Amino acid sequence: MIDKNTYWKTNLKYLVILLSIWFTVSFGFGILLADSLNQIQMGGFKLGFWFAQQGAIYVFVILIFVYIYLMNRLDKQHKTKK
Repeated sequence: MIDKNTYWKTNLKYLVILLSIWFTVSFGFGILLADSLNQIQMGGFKLGFWFAQQGAIYVFVILIFVYIYLMNRLDKQHKTKK
């Protein structure tokens, strides 16, 4: 079993990275870059609009599964019992 501090630092690192990705997609693509992305169409909708309405949700769900994968791997590395 490895140090708890290492485990929690790694966990927080994963959270910061994954939430930064979600923030970038939802706020950056959906709001800040929406005008630029609206020049591109996806499925009949402007891309900036799509990111604001659907893309951020899809990315969030994908990031949940990535977090589950990373935490399961971290638990195995640290031999943490559930």
